[in-house]
Amino acid sequence: MCMSLLSFLKNKNSSVIGKILFKALLCSFVVCSLMSMTSFSAQSESISESVLRLHIMANSDSEKDQELKLNVRDLVQNICYNMYNRTVTLDEAERIVSQNLETIRETVQNEVYRQGFNYNVNAEIVNMYFTNRVYENITLPAGYYDAVRITLGEGKGHNWWCVMFPPICISTSENTADISDVLSCEQTDIVTNKSYDCKFKIYEMFCDISEKINGK
Repeated sequence: MCMSLLSFLKNKNSSVIGKILFKALLCSFVVCSLMSMTSFSAQSESISESVLRLHIMANSDSEKDQELKLNVRDLVQNICYNMYNRTVTLDEAERIVSQNLETIRETVQNEVYRQGFNYNVNAEIVNMYFTNRVYENITLPAGYYDAVRITLGEGKGHNWWCVMFPPICISTSENTADISDVLSCEQTDIVTNKSYDCKFKIYEMFCDISEKINGK
């Protein structure tokens, strides 16, 4: 009888110890995950402060308006690339674009007229929210980015997004821009390594909730 009682207590203690170990491991996992996400969040915020985005809002979803949007995309990117093809910092790129914003708007407006449309064009530099965006082998995290926003007419059609600086969305033989030109090694690894996909989704969910709450 004594042996049976001892065996029962031993099994019970083992069960209790097992539960304690499981909870300890679970807590360690949660803490490590939170620390990892905190570091990822900090790097993501820094990434959003290192690039200049381009946002083009089409007048409508008609085939002609969408085709014009793509023509304007190519036009704006090449204009700006020629303006700051020797720039090495975001501040310099933004300063140059800001100083030439009206020239950019007028050039786009003339292209709109040339294509047979009569609606107005608006150009501005804004700080706006982007969800996760994938550009070929680069994923930019959700967050608020400075962006050149071109609105064609009513701006009610499907939009187009890319990166204006560094000009990684321009496909020319002279364009050698790379995202690593403006990001650290760790940040470059984050935006080019597919193993971060899960963190991107978690961070985007957090940013979406924060953006809705703050209503920025």
